[in-house]
Amino acid sequence: MKKKWTWAACAAALALVSTQASAQSSVTIYGLLDVGLTYISNMSGHSSLQFKDGQNSPNLWGITGTEDLGGGWKTIFLLRDQIVIGTGSILNGQSLWSKSAYVGMKNERYGVMTAGEQYDFMRDMVKDSPAEISGHLYSYPGGIFTKLAIPGNPSGSFDWSRLTGTPISNSVRYESPSFAGFHVGAMYGFGNVAGSIGAGNGSSFLVSYEHGTFGADAAYTTTKHVGTPGPDVTIRNGAVGSRYTWGPVFMTALITTVRNVANGTAAASYSAGAMYHVTPLWSLGFSYMYQKGNEALSNQHANEIAGIVDYALSKRTSVYALGAWQRTNDGFRANIDGLLGATAPASGPNQEVFRVGLHTRF
Repeated sequence: MKKKWTWAACAAALALVSTQASAQSSVTIYGLLDVGLTYISNMSGHSSLQFKDGQNSPNLWGITGTEDLGGGWKTIFLLRDQIVIGTGSILNGQSLWSKSAYVGMKNERYGVMTAGEQYDFMRDMVKDSPAEISGHLYSYPGGIFTKLAIPGNPSGSFDWSRLTGTPISNSVRYESPSFAGFHVGAMYGFGNVAGSIGAGNGSSFLVSYEHGTFGADAAYTTTKHVGTPGPDVTIRNGAVGSRYTWGPVFMTALITTVRNVANGTAAASYSAGAMYHVTPLWSLGFSYMYQKGNEALSNQHANEIAGIVDYALSKRTSVYALGAWQRTNDGFRANIDGLLGATAPASGPNQEVFRVGLHTRF
């Protein structure tokens, strides 16, 4: 009888430990989904009405989780992919979990270390981006500077700022805890090229400050692309931004830069914007952006304004209407970044976009 009681006690203890371990760990499935209709005023001289998804935010779904190891340490992981709702497929040119796939350790005292396929610190600058509170994908820097010729880029200059999230493979990333409002980050991606440590690698750095309703950030990223064939191409990105909340008004300002070391092309964008929360359900956003290329980009430049009206149906779902207008200097063709495709550039210096859509998250 005593033996039976001992085995029962052990089983109960194991069950209790298992329950406690489960309570200290979690796995969550989450996502962002956006669908809508977009009217484009000028695509090679013709207007167009299109079903487009992933414009107010990328269509992402992922699995994230943590495990409490005790002593303040946690194991964390993230698997994330981008999908096309209109066709039910993975984003063209991508593979499963190609947006993010990493695992790491977290400690409130020592910071966070992760390893795998993950965004560089230019993506962290999105919290300072006026595009996020106005035209979204249509308001990110890019589009007009096709001579930038960024390797692997759909148009050579789509999202040249890397703000929408471009992962670096085989990377190790560290972020420090906050000290007096400051925290820093560093990241290195291994090129895994035989016979060369530097070929195909990438590095990124971040300095961030937050105090009450004010925040400021600076980031720098270098990526090296192995020439196949041809010489290697080095792309350098930088950004400085800030944000401030004043009652129902949220304001941001951001400067981003890019340089292709191989061909000498370089560009910069300067943007500012504000969002006004009229009520807990209604919000209005507006932004202005100026993009300027260097002499290697024929001194091409563009002005762009964008705005959005958003109504929250719930904490997770909203409907919205947004618009963007871009004008380049004479002799060049407008090309709003979010449109892409060979037929996207306008026939002249002006292009307008209007969109209505539904956005939800889970």
